Amino acid sequence: MKRIVIFASGSGTNAENLIKFFHNREYASVIQVLTNNPHAKVLDRAKKLDVSALSFNKIAFSKTDEVLNVLRNSKPDLIILAGFLWMFPKHILNEFPTKVINIHPALLPKYGGKGMYGMHVHEAVVANKETETGITIHYVNEHYDEGAIIFQAKCAVLETDSAQDVADKVHELEMEHFPKVVDKLLNE
Repeated sequence: MKRIVIFASGSGTNAENLIKFFHNREYASVIQVLTNNPHAKVLDRAKKLDVSALSFNKIAFSKTDEVLNVLRNSKPDLIILAGFLWMFPKHILNEFPTKVINIHPALLPKYGGKGMYGMHVHEAVVANKETETGITIHYVNEHYDEGAIIFQAKCAVLETDSAQDVADKVHELEMEHFPKVVDKLLNE
C-alpha cells in the first residue's frame, strides 16, 4: 500500500479531493494531513474523513526534527503540498528526495515565488491581462516554485474575468487533474 501525507495551510479542498479519490483504492491511501495552521479547515475535513491530522509550529518544522520524525514514522511514498504556504525545509527534502510535490495555481514559471499563492496569483494574472493561466504540479526543491515541472493544465482568461472567475477556473483544473497526476506518480 502506497502511503500519502498531505501538507496544507487552509481550507483543504485539494486535500479532501485527494483523500476521497484514494479512499477505496487498494494500492494507495492518504494516511495523514499535517498543517502549520491550528485553525485550518483542513483539520475538520480530515477528521470527518477519518484521516489523522496534526498541526505544528515553525520551530517543530524548521528548527528541530519533530515534523521530520512524524514523517519518518509515517513512511510516506509521496508527500503532497496542497495549499501549504511555508518553504519546505532542506533537512526534510534531503530525507525524502523526489517524494515531495506541490500544486501551484498558475503556469510556472510565471506567478511563482514567495507571496504568490491563492488570490494573489489570480489578481496578478488579471492585472497583467494574461489570456491564459492554469495549474502546475511540480517537485519541491529548496526554492519556492522552482522544482521540476511534472504537469500543467491551462484555461483561458477572458477580458471580462475577475480574479474570482480565474480562481474558480483554476480550482476546477485542480479538482480534475491533481488526483490523476498523483495516481500516475504512485504507479510509475
